[in-house]
Amino acid sequence: MIERELCLAIPYGSCQLSIRSQCRLLGVNRGSVYYEPRAIRQSDVALMHLLDEQYTLTPQYGVERMTAWLRRKGLVAGHNRVRRLMRLMGLEAIYPKPRLSQPDSREHRKYPYLLRGLSIERPNHVWAADITYIRLWRGFVYLVAIMDWHSRYVLSWSLSNTLDAYFCVEALRQALAIGKPEIFNTDQGSQFTCDDFTGVLKGVCINR
Repeated sequence: MIERELCLAIPYGSCQLSIRSQCRLLGVNRGSVYYEPRAIRQSDVALMHLLDEQYTLTPQYGVERMTAWLRRKGLVAGHNRVRRLMRLMGLEAIYPKPRLSQPDSREHRKYPYLLRGLSIERPNHVWAADITYIRLWRGFVYLVAIMDWHSRYVLSWSLSNTLDAYFCVEALRQALAIGKPEIFNTDQGSQFTCDDFTGVLKGVCINR
């Protein structure tokens, strides 16, 4: 099936080239052609559901405290496993952190907060976007939603099983097909501060 899909990209519809040659022409790593992603173990999914429930109650819990909480429930899980699953879910402890106001040129650009003291009294004045984690029976997905803050109307949404920026950009384009805000508010997550996302906003001259 993989070989057939690669052949479809070759002009003239011919499958005379080897997979090695096709990968070289397409700029695809040959190892990735044969790689089959491993499904998440059901034991990990069950543990992620527990972590999600507890994080909702105690968002200040980091890896150490979450691991200790699991052990109090009689569940054996090491710090590395909890750290891996929390990272996979996009969960991070919420607490005051030092030096937050100092920019780091190695990271994405930091944007100023524009809503302090602002009265939002009309539609399309301020839009906001956020990502949340949704549990499924055999896994999970991430949901991004874009909303008008004045009307609380959900302008667009998109689902993804990864935390890359693509599904956020897709939702943004769908929302901009409906209208255009004066200010777009998000957190400083990499999905919202990457060039792909901010480039779309800059293209329509929106403050954020």
